[in-house]
Amino acid sequence: MTEAQAIDLATTLSFAMLGVAVLATLIRILRGPTLADRILGLDMLNILGVGLIAVFAVRAGYYLYVDIAVALALVGFLSTAAFARYLLSRDEP
Repeated sequence: MTEAQAIDLATTLSFAMLGVAVLATLIRILRGPTLADRILGLDMLNILGVGLIAVFAVRAGYYLYVDIAVALALVGFLSTAAFARYLLSRDEP
């Protein structure tokens, strides 16, 4: 097995596993009993998006996509923090 074949196999398996994780996360978002569960599901969806971009960058060999993944991770962190702040302020009288 050559290096190119190994990378192709690894990225194909990674895409498959990330796809299953995205489906499970979407089910958790739709069925989540509380708002906190849905917020964590959205955060997980963001993390999986970063993973998909990173795997695509490795497969394409174009590593500029990693910068996009880092930017998405930063925006996702800020949105999760904002959702958490909203959730805490909503519970206070």
